[in-house]
Amino acid sequence: MQYIAQFLMILSMSPISLSSSKAPQLALILITIIWGGTFLTVQYALHFSSPMFFVGCRFAVAALTLLVISLKSMKGVTLKDLGAGCAIGLVIAAGYGTQTIGLQTIPSSESAFLTALYVPLVPILMWLIFRKVPHIMTWVGAALAFVGLVLLTGNGFEKITLSFGQLLTVLGSFAIALEIIFISYFAGKVNLRRVTIIQLGVASLLSFAIMPVVGEHTIPTFSWPLVLIAVALGLASALIQFVMNWAQRVVDPSRAAIIYAGEPVWAGIIGRIAGERLPLIALLGGALVVLGVLVSELKIKLPIKKTKRIRE
Repeated sequence: MQYIAQFLMILSMSPISLSSSKAPQLALILITIIWGGTFLTVQYALHFSSPMFFVGCRFAVAALTLLVISLKSMKGVTLKDLGAGCAIGLVIAAGYGTQTIGLQTIPSSESAFLTALYVPLVPILMWLIFRKVPHIMTWVGAALAFVGLVLLTGNGFEKITLSFGQLLTVLGSFAIALEIIFISYFAGKVNLRRVTIIQLGVASLLSFAIMPVVGEHTIPTFSWPLVLIAVALGLASALIQFVMNWAQRVVDPSRAAIIYAGEPVWAGIIGRIAGERLPLIALLGGALVVLGVLVSELKIKLPIKKTKRIRE
């Protein structure tokens, strides 16, 4: 925890000149690797806990960690900080909640590939919200990702149906897409530390509040594995959310989305090492999702033919 605190302190004090280098992009790559490893860890944690209770504990640890490190910065909290933190916290709770419930019935690597659908969703949702027209390659990437989604379901095009876990995970990808958009929208307009603490706290409280709604009426029995996993993932979540907020001050959403595309790849590698074996058709579907993610961020400029004037 001491090293995480020192790392976050360095990030928060880093000048913008550092951000103009490759440091923010390298930081995003680092958290993408960590993020990829959380899928299998969360799935293991569900042996000891119900989904929303675990999500609540995970983000409670993350919020408390950053609060201890940054207690002084909370004195000047503004309404804008509160609004940004609540908005981001809401979609975090929705995204991670649905994803965690989905992990009860689908493999961690499949969950990661389905979650990656948020990348082509980012520009499409920006079009719907901010009227920012997506590039043609966004639609091509979205089409490839959709084909990959169909192959991941294992039903083929004749009968496109999603299992309950798959459906929840896809819905979660919409929420995570909104998280990326909200973070970029509020970046530079609010205090980084305050908003990160608020969003994690809101995500935790909402997760606990939703427990009765999804049928979680009791608190799981105490177990040390659950405590250790919740603390470890809480610290990881604190690092991930802080770095995302810090780096996306200067890394635009599209470039960030390309970096995040590596997350299902890392999750797939870790799942494979742990013994998960997806069918070949599902692996092809996952590859198409990643390809769609990358293609959606290509910005190909069409050549413009220059016509010569004929002198009379």
